[in-house]
Amino acid sequence: MSNTRVSSYLLAAPRTRRPTLCIKLRRCYYDYSYGYREPRMFTLPDYTPAQLENRTVNAPLLRYVDSLRTHGHRAARIDPLDLLQREEVAALNPQRYGLDDPSRTYDINGIIWTRPVGEDAGPELWPLEKITRHLRDVYVGRVAYEYMHSPSKTERLWFSHLLESEEAEARKIEDEQRKRIHSLLAKSEVFDQFLQLKFPNLKRYGLEGGESMLPALDALFSSSAQVGVEHIIIGMPHRGRLNLLTGMLDLPPSALFHKIKGGSELPEGYSAAGDVISHLTASPSLQYASASKPVKVSLLPNPSHLEAINPVALGKTRAKQFALLKTLERAGETDCRPGDRVMCVQLHGDASFTGQGVVMEGLGLSNLPHYTVGGSVHLVVNNSIGYTTPASSARSSLYCSDVAKMINAPVLHVNGDYPEDVQRAVEVAFKYRNYFRKDIIVDLIVYRRWGHNELDEPAFTQPVMYEKIRSRRSVPALYEERLIDENVLTKDAAEAVRAGHKEFLASELAAVPAHTPGSHFSVLEGRWKGLTSPASREAVRDPETGVEKATLQTVGKASVAVPEGFEIHPRLQRHVKNRLQAMDGGHGLDWATAEALAFGSLMLEGCDVRISGQDVGRGTFSQRHAMLVDQKTEGVVVPLNLALECSGRLELANSSLSEMAVLGFEYGISWEKPDMLPIWEAQFGDFFNGAQVIIDTFISSGETKWLKQSGLVLLLPHGLDGAGPEHSSSRIERMLQLTNDPYTFHDGTDAATVNMHVTFPTTPAQYFHLLRRQVKRNFRKPLIVAGPKGLLRLPAAASSLDELGAGRKFQPVLDDPAIADPGSVSRVVLVSGKLYYDLVKERQKRELDGEVAFVRVEELSPFPFRPLLDVISRYTRASDVLWLQEEPRNQGAWTHFEPRLNAVMERLERPRVAFRGRKEDAVPAPGIASLYAAQQKAVVDAAFEGL
Repeated sequence: MSNTRVSSYLLAAPRTRRPTLCIKLRRCYYDYSYGYREPRMFTLPDYTPAQLENRTVNAPLLRYVDSLRTHGHRAARIDPLDLLQREEVAALNPQRYGLDDPSRTYDINGIIWTRPVGEDAGPELWPLEKITRHLRDVYVGRVAYEYMHSPSKTERLWFSHLLESEEAEARKIEDEQRKRIHSLLAKSEVFDQFLQLKFPNLKRYGLEGGESMLPALDALFSSSAQVGVEHIIIGMPHRGRLNLLTGMLDLPPSALFHKIKGGSELPEGYSAAGDVISHLTASPSLQYASASKPVKVSLLPNPSHLEAINPVALGKTRAKQFALLKTLERAGETDCRPGDRVMCVQLHGDASFTGQGVVMEGLGLSNLPHYTVGGSVHLVVNNSIGYTTPASSARSSLYCSDVAKMINAPVLHVNGDYPEDVQRAVEVAFKYRNYFRKDIIVDLIVYRRWGHNELDEPAFTQPVMYEKIRSRRSVPALYEERLIDENVLTKDAAEAVRAGHKEFLASELAAVPAHTPGSHFSVLEGRWKGLTSPASREAVRDPETGVEKATLQTVGKASVAVPEGFEIHPRLQRHVKNRLQAMDGGHGLDWATAEALAFGSLMLEGCDVRISGQDVGRGTFSQRHAMLVDQKTEGVVVPLNLALECSGRLELANSSLSEMAVLGFEYGISWEKPDMLPIWEAQFGDFFNGAQVIIDTFISSGETKWLKQSGLVLLLPHGLDGAGPEHSSSRIERMLQLTNDPYTFHDGTDAATVNMHVTFPTTPAQYFHLLRRQVKRNFRKPLIVAGPKGLLRLPAAASSLDELGAGRKFQPVLDDPAIADPGSVSRVVLVSGKLYYDLVKERQKRELDGEVAFVRVEELSPFPFRPLLDVISRYTRASDVLWLQEEPRNQGAWTHFEPRLNAVMERLERPRVAFRGRKEDAVPAPGIASLYAAQQKAVVDAAFEGL
């Protein structure tokens, strides 16, 4: 695309979608950068002059009303056990504001919102007694609202009007809905009792005491379906999960009972380990009478690490939204925003919500341009206790939900003993989320009847609490009594609900012998259709990934196309010039160029690319520059998106300073979009430490546990370069330890079952082929890339266009290109990474070009048994084979390589491979410069010792 064409495209960009306050509050480039849709902006009319005057005249009343809005939650009846320490709230006393006469009338116009927003029909006179009664009914009842901390006047007015204008009669629930609530509660209780009777030694993490969670979710699903939400993604922990699965999400109880009895939840024919019952999943389509279309509800599999699933749910939601948005845009429908048709619901426990840092990280992503999902509804199932730790020892705040105030999220606290109030709270929460597309918290305060699990004795540590719990009727029983008393339900009808469900569960238990494992389990459906299992005969494991030279040149030039009138930084002129020269000459391709060619060529093939992490647009080492910033306006363009005429798009998601939530987010994207290349880049390799839970419980084990493939790429800059103990190592040894790479020699067939690939490429061409291989295979595997730092611009490490050309592909082992006669070599040194270039330089200096060969192992897992055997066997005169690494002996690849290398040597009937490198150490590298230099020299010298 010419500069003129790029300029026209830029001028046609939807500038009108820019927020009014954008210039003041944020850099305004996101509407030009693929991946962002500006949220709809809402405002409410300001006070009229008459209302403003009345607020001044009746200032004491205004202060009283605002105090009830602000502090009413502190006196609300939200604790079902009445154990919360509630002090007298002086701010709620009208006398504190000089309001002494209950019968005195006041004009409430512009102070209390009883009329439609913007309507000013003149004075509205209420006596103080009525004002107090009305406001206490709203703010000091069984639902408590916290929204006055919001800095948005519009949001505060919206809440005040919604809550204060609705009469008590309007909040009543129809009898049929009340019967539905009763059915959900009663069946949940019967289910828990049935499991206790049939499986008394089972830790089921039941919902007894917290049954109101089900009508809460029922109201949320129904409300969302009514307004056109098509898909709900849920991340939740173990508490009440089985009740939700069998009670609302259509998991056949027979499938659960089959699993409890030791059977598999997975389809036959798959080699997988499965997971425990409290991590089971379902994804039904639910039809609500009030909705024209069903809503698909997907409960994601989760690990036992609390809250770790939630950023994954966010990422999957985001990817599903943007896949839908692209489809709608192609159909000409552009008025669609994140949150319109897909919603994320996150369930939490109270202790984990306030205690797990990933919660705060996830909240921090909620309003960021490349991470927002249009608002999540958070439901905290608040048991007022952690495992055995009471709230007084579990948090430093009044409420567990206080952490959400970091993003000014509103909080609704509700008493779980009153299911109708619970539904009301959830409906308000959904209205807010759907209106403002922001996160909101529902703090559902309940209790656990049996402690942490059914085999626990909670009275060891909470005797008073559990004395009270054991003396009270259950939530379903209390609600049932109320409906019978109010003639909504007869006693016989109530008993029929319980008896019918018990009979149904018994029939499902009897059906277990005939149950087909995995009959409810979906594998490779929807967007995954057409892909296959990595272990299948149809799997294409080693595809050609090269691209025609002309296409590469087109992409390369597009990657540095600067729009007319767009002023880039002067130092980037060289960046543009060098890339254009490399395209014309066909040589000198650095890593950033090869990466851009991989991205752009995939985009031309219809594949989206998303790279996420800290500073990814520019690159940590100022190498990428995939986005350009105008030096006058700070407007930003992504040249590949502007200059390539294709359906594939590049999203550069500069992230917050978070690792765990951001990596979990990207992993969730990889679950939803196999036709995308998703990448998370650590600023330095060891930054993944903050996301180890995601790597352990999802990336390395998700396929084995849940048959969930992922094509996520982790770019981890690695290499000892004098940076000290941190920022030097990507901890290759940890990644390799997490693989199930076979120890025994094989010809490549067993590589199909290896859970993730770990690589250490030494050329831009190898990196190019790795990235493209992720998408060109007909299955997906996570890819760990120990990426370059010093090699990014090293001339010796540059590649040519021919190496990226048609018919080429990634090579797991690279033989030494300088060895003309393998028979003359006396020593073979196996090596990975940048150390190779130091060794080649030293060999030239010592004039030992024909004596020692340096063979690069580029793919560390799956271990390249056959390629290594083929290469080593060429060196017939080599008396010894060494493994050399710059990492300490207890780190790096050695512990993974030693038994596998020696399996190759046994095949060759050669001596065992010897180790050379740094001795064992507690740190990857020293911080003393002179010590580092001495150690590094010794590592290089070791390759030539004795020659």
